[in-house]
Amino acid sequence: MGASMNMGSSSPNACKISMLWNWYTLDACFIASTWHITSAGMFAGSCIGVVCLVLVLEFLRRVQREYDRHITQSLLARRCHPESSSTNDSGHETPPAGDEDGIDKSDAVQAAITPQLRTWLGLNTGKGKMRVRLGQRLVRAGIHTLQFAAAYVVMLLAMYYNGYIIICILIGAFLGAVLFGGDMGGSEV
Repeated sequence: MGASMNMGSSSPNACKISMLWNWYTLDACFIASTWHITSAGMFAGSCIGVVCLVLVLEFLRRVQREYDRHITQSLLARRCHPESSSTNDSGHETPPAGDEDGIDKSDAVQAAITPQLRTWLGLNTGKGKMRVRLGQRLVRAGIHTLQFAAAYVVMLLAMYYNGYIIICILIGAFLGAVLFGGDMGGSEV
């Protein structure tokens, strides 16, 4: 028989799961019954893995900030070099002809898009405003989704209230801030 998930079971191979603070090492289970700790080495590997997961989360946060800076610099470069874009009759800035945002620029399609949909898609740009291209938004959304997934797994691990795992989460957060948080998150001085 495989490992069971019975809480409070006294069978020798049962997972020890508690919704109260605990310091279980052997027979602890995390997230799924297949993550059943059966040796001290397996628990040490799990602790190292948790630290690494939080480091990956902090790395993804840094990647997001760096990519946002890259987008900002490209928007500023387009604003500073107006020859790469033009202005329409209403004075609004329009992207250059080769704009790769995935939106068909034909008059029929433009007329069919409602003003609310244009705003939602980021197609409405007021005077002096520049929009982030669809491809850039898709990359940002992908990075955000990876961050969200990693943070969710970290949260699920914390909900096991295992003191060792929570300490590993905190160690990973500290090391991640030291390794990847040197940019201050805003514009540099």
